[in-house]
Amino acid sequence: MEYQGVSLEELRELPPHEFRKALEVLVAEEFKSALYMEEDEDLPLDVGFFDLGLTSLRLSDIKQTLETRVGQEIDIAVLFRRPTVGQLIDYLAETS
Repeated sequence: MEYQGVSLEELRELPPHEFRKALEVLVAEEFKSALYMEEDEDLPLDVGFFDLGLTSLRLSDIKQTLETRVGQEIDIAVLFRRPTVGQLIDYLAETS
């Protein structure tokens, strides 16, 4: 299944074993866009946001976009307690 452009509401309808993978695609899509990465490039999930080259302002933009896409607020402190894409995906999977 293709997950790009899918909302969290649609993801919630997936079987549990597909949900996390789909959430990973959704989040990675936003980070890749912010980092001007090609769709087929691999986004490292275990590298810190700032080590990826993001600024605080750009990270704030990603946060706002993700909040809209997943339909839940993401406290800014979460981004500092979970400072990698993988950890953010884990958080969203746990709280969705």
